[in-house]
Amino acid sequence: MEELCGVGAAAPLRGDAEDPKQGSALFPGGNEVKSSAVVKYSSAPPQGAFARLQEKTDLKLPPANWLRESAKLGPAGTTILGNNKKSKPFSSFGMAYDFIDSVGNDVDVVSDSENIKKLLKIPYSKSHVSMAVHRIGRTLLLDELDIQELFMRSSQTGDWTWLKEFYQRLIDQKWQRKKKSKEHWYQKAILSKFLYYSINGDGAAQPVPSTSKQHQEGPVSGESDEAGRASWPAPFEMPSSLSEDPGASNQGLKNDFVRNILWTFEDIHMLVGSNMPIFGGGRYPAVSLRLRDNNKPINVLTGIDYWLDNLICNVPELVMCFHVNGIVQKYEMIKTEDIPNLENSNFSTKVIKDIAQNILSFLKSNCTKEGHTYWLFKASGSDIVKLYDLTTLCEETEDKYQNPFTMPVAILLYKVACNMMLKKNQNKKHYGTIRTLLLNCLKLLDNGRHPQIIASANYMLSELFQLDEPKKEDSTDFPINGNSDESYSEEEEEMPDSDENGSYSNSSDPPDDNKAVAIIKSVGELSVPEKYKSVHRIRPSCAFPVCHGTEERCRLVLNYVLEGLKSVDSSVKKEGDLPAADPSTPIPLKYEDESTSGGPECLEKQMALFLDKMGSFQKGKHSSQSGMIPGSWQYKMKLQLILKSSKAYYVLSDAAMILQKYGRALRYIKLALQCHDTYCCLCASMLPEVLVFLCQCLTLCGDIQLMLAQNANNRAAYLEEYNYQTKEDQEILHSLHRESRCQVFAWATDLSTDLECQLSVSCKCYEAAYEILLFSNLKNQNPEQRIQVLKRMGNIRNEIGVFYMNQAAAVQTERVVSKNVSTTEQQLWKKSFSCFEKGIQNFESIDDATNAALLLCNTGRLMRICAQAHCATEGDFKREFSPEEALYYNKAIDYYLKALRSLGKRDVHPAVWDSVNWELSTTYFTMATLQQDYAPLSRKAQEQIEKEVSEAMMKSLKYCDVDTVSARQPLCQYRAATIHHRLASMYHSCLRNQVGDEHLRKQHRVLADLHYSKAVRLFQLLKDAPCEFLRVQLERVAFAEFQMASQNSSAGKLKTLSGALDIMAKTRGAFQLIRKELVAESEQISKDKSSAESVSPNDSSAGLNKEEVLKLLSIFESRMSFLLLQSIKLLTSTKKKIGGVNEEEVVLKTNKQVYSLLLRATANKSMTLLERIEVILNLLEQLAQTSDASSGGVQ
Repeated sequence: MEELCGVGAAAPLRGDAEDPKQGSALFPGGNEVKSSAVVKYSSAPPQGAFARLQEKTDLKLPPANWLRESAKLGPAGTTILGNNKKSKPFSSFGMAYDFIDSVGNDVDVVSDSENIKKLLKIPYSKSHVSMAVHRIGRTLLLDELDIQELFMRSSQTGDWTWLKEFYQRLIDQKWQRKKKSKEHWYQKAILSKFLYYSINGDGAAQPVPSTSKQHQEGPVSGESDEAGRASWPAPFEMPSSLSEDPGASNQGLKNDFVRNILWTFEDIHMLVGSNMPIFGGGRYPAVSLRLRDNNKPINVLTGIDYWLDNLICNVPELVMCFHVNGIVQKYEMIKTEDIPNLENSNFSTKVIKDIAQNILSFLKSNCTKEGHTYWLFKASGSDIVKLYDLTTLCEETEDKYQNPFTMPVAILLYKVACNMMLKKNQNKKHYGTIRTLLLNCLKLLDNGRHPQIIASANYMLSELFQLDEPKKEDSTDFPINGNSDESYSEEEEEMPDSDENGSYSNSSDPPDDNKAVAIIKSVGELSVPEKYKSVHRIRPSCAFPVCHGTEERCRLVLNYVLEGLKSVDSSVKKEGDLPAADPSTPIPLKYEDESTSGGPECLEKQMALFLDKMGSFQKGKHSSQSGMIPGSWQYKMKLQLILKSSKAYYVLSDAAMILQKYGRALRYIKLALQCHDTYCCLCASMLPEVLVFLCQCLTLCGDIQLMLAQNANNRAAYLEEYNYQTKEDQEILHSLHRESRCQVFAWATDLSTDLECQLSVSCKCYEAAYEILLFSNLKNQNPEQRIQVLKRMGNIRNEIGVFYMNQAAAVQTERVVSKNVSTTEQQLWKKSFSCFEKGIQNFESIDDATNAALLLCNTGRLMRICAQAHCATEGDFKREFSPEEALYYNKAIDYYLKALRSLGKRDVHPAVWDSVNWELSTTYFTMATLQQDYAPLSRKAQEQIEKEVSEAMMKSLKYCDVDTVSARQPLCQYRAATIHHRLASMYHSCLRNQVGDEHLRKQHRVLADLHYSKAVRLFQLLKDAPCEFLRVQLERVAFAEFQMASQNSSAGKLKTLSGALDIMAKTRGAFQLIRKELVAESEQISKDKSSAESVSPNDSSAGLNKEEVLKLLSIFESRMSFLLLQSIKLLTSTKKKIGGVNEEEVVLKTNKQVYSLLLRATANKSMTLLERIEVILNLLEQLAQTSDASSGGVQ
């Protein structure tokens, strides 16, 4: 931009931007008005000096260059008549189209400078004012509305008859065309000749022969008249061409001004068009040139005219050439700031400022409906200014398209919205404004005439709603209700003006007041400072609608998309062979039973076809059933709309998934993929972001199918959700079916009732997504997407592996007759193993050690199931641990060890680490137990078996963590105790059966004793294993008895006996636990006696096995009896030999007493279990006391 005081500087092209330079005009006597002008565009050449005409030059004679095109005056016809050239009716729209950035936001007014001057002169002038006013955002567009021209047109075409009747009825009953006077044309002609003389190179007048004078003057008026008439386009011609190309400059919509200036007058920003010729050079850098009749003094109107022209164009001086009857007399130069003080033309600049502010406030307060055409009218000689809403008047009478402003306004609303959309990421606060602009644009358009703009506007409306992020309803950068100037309403509430705003007139006023939107009762009011304050009686309906959830937001988007699709489809010529579909008839969603779907094999073929088709997209194949031409606006717009609907359905599906509405989620993802299928049919080449989105859709579809498989109980509810369809969805599908069959993704979106099929479909969805990433080379560009897909593939393969593994286990349990492993089982193992193997590869490829470890763990479990299947191939009496079992258990161990290696250390994932350790310990323990219980003696020596059992048991102990406090700790302790017990039993057994090698026997004795003591210590920690503790202690007693049998000396035997009795005394804790449980049980029984469900005697509380207790108690009593008897015998014989009284006598006495009580108790068969335990506890108490008293005696 440049300021108009520069000399010879080339003006920038339209749209260029530079920093504006501020200039202000100061006036003496404190009469200061701030004014600055910045040229936004100029087609004028560098300013040249004007030719000063010689005195007595006759302006009635035309110069030789008259009416020829002149660069200095601009194109012939634009400045031929100088300042007084009539405005074109759409001049403001031409400027608005060129400077779309300024419209709706920064600029208050867009207009021709002539219209601005006419408005500011209203209080001083008696002449009529007729202007069309349009509101776009906070910007007002002002255009001259030439009533005479309109009514002339109405007489010829029949348009605007309603306005003509309205005008004649309420304003001017005797309207007739007023012809311009001869004087008017005379003044225009000499001004034109004067300007052409002034640009003549040598400055001398070169008149043409006088014979041509009449010939030349005639056409001026005719040409001007014709030009004015032609500038009103027919109402029905303009929309069609504009609808094809919104950017087309139609006749009357071009920006024909020589200059477009951004003029700031006080606080009012105006985009003004001016054609005033500006001259410069020498002493005068920039001057405006005026011709004045010396006999007529300058009046106020002329002074204001000259002053405003110079202010708008930032011209510092005015040169006036005076003439008398066309003969040049003299030149006079006046500074712009002196113009208000000229004789006969004195006016206050501050008053002009007040008039400007009042008029703007009046218009902004009352022209509130965007898209409406308002008419500001003041009759000639009247003091009353009225504002009418022509759009409302027009709709009351005729078709809205009778208003020729309809299309330019709609196009401008659309363009402003488009421009704001380009910056939408930076200006989310403008979303409300953009939406209002587009909705108002759509109100003005007819679908039959403007499908492209309607489709585009609906698409932009859908784009305003962010689908990929949650709406920030409380965000500070997105005000819900803005009170700024932009918050205007499309539905204005009528309310009486306050006195300040100029009230509606009283009953004494003319009868047409009810038709006027607002009235200025007297033009004198405009000169009163701040008489009309800009009270925007407007509700802030520009606020963006608050959506209460994702579904509501997506439904709004789909509604706009559907309107857009309807527009596109209606504009495409329907081919004869197109299937006729009724939008109100639901399109079946093709629910398939698994019996017809063909299972996983059929799925493989569909996947192959799909991937082949996806590959073909890369080669650029496409087909449209409706016959849309690739590259046409319909084609491009439908692609965008379809993609948008696909995204909306994806978001709806995702939201339904979160709410666990899996049937609804599958329906939405089906619609999303059907949209995508149509997009693929139309699109010549797939954009990377579209392929990434397709991957997301398939991934979500896989998730949904997996959830449906895992929630089979609610299948009926899901089926109902899946089959439901809204009318909107049906209509969108109808539009899609115009282009494709929408069946490419049917394999992924059908709702099956078969669990295996659902899991397979889920897996295939993930595989398809991964294939797309692979063949489109997107995996490196979208690493996060790749990781997500691979993680899901690993997970679903684990699910399918577990499914087949569980099936194999079920078959195994049902196998009774046939002892051999069935082919079905083997097939299931293979399928399961294959799934686990692929899943492990998936997780390893993304370095997911934890999940890889879990799948390795599951593979280990599969191997154990295989091992279990190979057991009991012959009768149980011949049962031996088979080589196949050993093979599979060892394979299981390998997988568990791999899982531990995958994790590396416990810190990576403690829970998984502990779980793998436990499974590994269990496998070793199971293998050792089976080898011990079903020793393969036909294949191996006893020693070899014992060695392998011992090794396996020790390894099981190694992976059994008894120290870490966790929920599994008691289990680990029980397992470790059992291992020690089994090892002790094994060494005990070896000791009994072995003969010979004394060293080996001694080793076995030490090991048996060690493991027994460890088992006891661990069982003592557990509060729920009293029977196991008793059994171990009894085995220890048996071990002592076995040792005693080989002893010869009485002292040694006595010591061993004393130790065995001591072991028995230590079982008090176990018996106390058993008693506690029995007491609790008897109390429970007494409570439940009244109820029918009393506990039967065979039941046990807290898992206490009464049969086991009775069995152990009998053994305990017999062993205790035996030990006491042996002890009494030995002590008695010792006493006879030694004599005297010592500790042994005390022990002997106690043992006799206890033995006596024990014999009586065992003889009494009527005693209950609880009573017998009470007796044992009492006896053990006595033994313990004796043992404590005789500390250090025989023991």
